[in-house]
Amino acid sequence: MNRGTGEEAQGDAQARSKRSSHDARVDELLIRTAGGDKEAFTGVYDALAKPVMGLAYRVLRDEAQAEEVTQEVMVEVWRTADRYRPERGAARNWVLTLAHRRAVDRVRSVAAGRARELRAGALRQERPFDAVVEEVEEREEQRVVFRCLAQLAEQLRLPLVLAYYEGLTYAEVADSLSTPRGTIKSRMRQGLQRLHECLEAAHEPPR
Repeated sequence: MNRGTGEEAQGDAQARSKRSSHDARVDELLIRTAGGDKEAFTGVYDALAKPVMGLAYRVLRDEAQAEEVTQEVMVEVWRTADRYRPERGAARNWVLTLAHRRAVDRVRSVAAGRARELRAGALRQERPFDAVVEEVEEREEQRVVFRCLAQLAEQLRLPLVLAYYEGLTYAEVADSLSTPRGTIKSRMRQGLQRLHECLEAAHEPPR
């Protein structure tokens, strides 16, 4: 075996072991949090607030909004920790799923508010009508994407969310979900295909 290849494989194995150990520790902390252990929740917060913030920012593209969503998610984690089921997956994935839902809800809320403002602005003729229409259409397209994502089964949706909003590679997604890489690639291809079909259907003209 090539020496460099062997060292890389060993490094990958050590990294996976370290992640697994870290994930197991966070799982344990979240379980203790469900029992009202505030010190354990501090550990959960320290371990996951940054990934939650990163995911929220990738969805919202606004740092202040992402910070607000992060705080909302961590409060939700504290209040609903007893709903976590370790046999269904890692605590990290459970929390990131909460974060994605909360961020998407914020996008919808903000988009709805901006759409109202745009309509009001168009009526006041303060902006060119074409610019107003273009911005409204862009926001509507974003809502369609999130709506289609929400319709996917969780095993198809979560790898896409981790890859495109969390910025993880195939390998990192597989390690994060404790799932073989080939399975993750297959699920992502299937998820993308169904997402494409949903978007195509959403843009078909009414009959």
